[in-house]
Amino acid sequence: MSVAVACVALLGLLVFGLGLAVSRTRQSTGVTFGCPQDPTHPLYKMTRAHGNTIEYAPMLAVLMLVVGAGDPPAWALWTMGLAVASRYLFAAGIVLGPTMAEPHPLRFVGAAGTYATGLALSVAALLAV
Repeated sequence: MSVAVACVALLGLLVFGLGLAVSRTRQSTGVTFGCPQDPTHPLYKMTRAHGNTIEYAPMLAVLMLVVGAGDPPAWALWTMGLAVASRYLFAAGIVLGPTMAEPHPLRFVGAAGTYATGLALSVAALLAV
């Protein structure tokens, strides 16, 4: 269970760290409400990184805790770590990329990793029943 809890904590750090980054970016850009629709604007990229993280982190956290509550196989523990790494890579690909209008390799790897690990953890949860 300690691997699952550590992974959930790392997802929490990502969610709240990106939330803080959105607030700081709002302050530095002077945009207090809404968001520019420019895919190169720092606030647009930061809000999308945060929003996308919020879409996936909760379900990944639940799956990690469900799978981690039992006696998970080693592959499931590695999958939890890869899921967290994927979410960090995805967020980095959005924030560090020059624009969201063009694909970024980190974003692609992070998205593919999120889908693969999410599906694998879902199967692990079914097997734990």
